[in-house]
Amino acid sequence: MVNRPRLRSALTALALVLGALFVPGVGVLGGGATEAHAVTKLTHAQATSRFSSSGITWSSSGNCSNRSVPTCTSFDQLNLATAQGAQTLKSATGCALRITGGTETGHASGTYSHWNGYKLDFAKSTCLNNYVTGVFTYIGQRGDGARQYRSGSGNIYADEGNHWDVTYYNCGGC
Repeated sequence: MVNRPRLRSALTALALVLGALFVPGVGVLGGGATEAHAVTKLTHAQATSRFSSSGITWSSSGNCSNRSVPTCTSFDQLNLATAQGAQTLKSATGCALRITGGTETGHASGTYSHWNGYKLDFAKSTCLNNYVTGVFTYIGQRGDGARQYRSGSGNIYADEGNHWDVTYYNCGGC
């Protein structure tokens, strides 16, 4: 006869282990399917202060920072680990970095999205391009054809033509 509570407990443990293996940078809190990974959110001012202190610049085609306007570049509700990941990238590469997209509306949706604070767009430059393609591991094309590279910490850099779309699962070794 099968001990159902013990079987359920074993299956739950296996699911948690497999989940941790296949979702880089995501910790497990509790055991409920509805519990989200705890993240610290920043205000636009907190994020820009971090970027300024690291020599990272940003620009907006609309010359604004309103999160609700697609032509703005906003950092409101950016994950702390995402901001730290950009700072780690700046420190590791020594490249001039310019952010062109943050948490503003108008990007693709999903759990690990710009809106949810996991992504930043960086302007392309010879320095940054050479670093990403020379140091990180090429992992193939995304569904939209963007070439993807994985950093040693598991963050994903997608070449979207005129910019790098970066998904930060963690701070990149901060």
